[in-house]
Amino acid sequence: MAAAVTSSRPYHIIIFGATGFTGQFVVEEVARCAAESPDGSCLKWAVAGRSRQRLGEVLTQAAGRLAMPELRTDIEIIVADVSIEESLAIMCQQGQVILNCVGPYRFFGEPVVKACVENGAHYIDICGEPQFLERMQLEYHTKALDKGVYVIGSCGFDSIPADLGILYTQKQFKGTLTAVEGFLNITSGPEGSSGHDATWQSAVHGFADSGSLRQLRKKFGQKPLPVVGAKVKKRGLVFFSKEMEQYAIPFMGSDPSVVRRTQRHLYEEDHQSPVQYTAYVGVGGLFSVIKLFCGGLLFWFMVKFSLGRKLLTTFPSFFSFGLFTKSGPTMKQIEDTCFSLTFFGEGYSEGTDPTQGRPNTKICTQVIGAEPGYVATVSAIVQAALTLLNELHSLPRRGGVYTPGAAFHKTSLIERLQNHSIKFSVKSYE
Repeated sequence: MAAAVTSSRPYHIIIFGATGFTGQFVVEEVARCAAESPDGSCLKWAVAGRSRQRLGEVLTQAAGRLAMPELRTDIEIIVADVSIEESLAIMCQQGQVILNCVGPYRFFGEPVVKACVENGAHYIDICGEPQFLERMQLEYHTKALDKGVYVIGSCGFDSIPADLGILYTQKQFKGTLTAVEGFLNITSGPEGSSGHDATWQSAVHGFADSGSLRQLRKKFGQKPLPVVGAKVKKRGLVFFSKEMEQYAIPFMGSDPSVVRRTQRHLYEEDHQSPVQYTAYVGVGGLFSVIKLFCGGLLFWFMVKFSLGRKLLTTFPSFFSFGLFTKSGPTMKQIEDTCFSLTFFGEGYSEGTDPTQGRPNTKICTQVIGAEPGYVATVSAIVQAALTLLNELHSLPRRGGVYTPGAAFHKTSLIERLQNHSIKFSVKSYE
């Protein structure tokens, strides 16, 4: 059962950015969960954004798609704008958990985090931008801890499947897991798959400012995590993966960053043996590799200059070969797309000293789910919010800035996800 709301804080969940492309899907998912029991039966929620009219239209659309006419009249609309600090404060004072769907987060995220911390509302987002995520930890962890507020980033496809997938693999492994390689494969139907322009913008500005991320990490002053067992050799920039039976490249998203932060938390706080993690993504056949190589060179050149970045963000479909569009994917594309994230792990069996000899045991696990950007992501953020509401006592300390794995490793989030579009399983390892 969701935690009780009070007269001073009337909503369990407020969806900020509900009129955005992803935000509209989050609205529908929260509405579905609010109709479920036991968690949703008493769930009180609201939508927030800059335009009352557009928010009303989103609720009307959701009411029609879900056959829930009550959404038009029963769900409260809160007008809030990232550029108006007072409006964010008023919003945060009304909700226990704010789901922030307004990106790119490097431009619009910090005012929401700040408002949540200052006004006692927990914060969850679907950010896949390592620089924003790590900077929030550096600048707001102590403040959030003092206020008893949880700030949990990357609770979408970036990076719950990878982060919780590693925790799941550790739990299933009989002994000491020391290293994991993750292989992501996204499959789509005859119309292909695509992402929304906002994700493309985040990538453009993230790669353009990659040097700042290296400087930011130095400010933490952290020592490298100890390497337990054999050190994993990284593969090439492009290689043929026997595991996937296609060419693969290193995964350029936030997963490696998020997993490392989780492993550091578990090592420092719970004294767990850290796991080395490398992430790869399948790109298909040789023609796809050639296209990717040419597009990648052009991308890397253009992000270095303001004019190049302007062209990239103005014409996302052209420069991404149709992978990202201003209109986002069609419903048919979403319905026909799914993902699988397969983990190949190695380590030492129970009773074996990890400091002696080579790893002697292997494991293969898999996380599979529906379309990653707007189905799996939406399920993940909503289930993360419900887990926070219902299992607050199982989260670390009494507040702070955390990764999903660090925040939820002692909760039932994986079990919740098993019932909502994301499945975890152990596979045979040949």
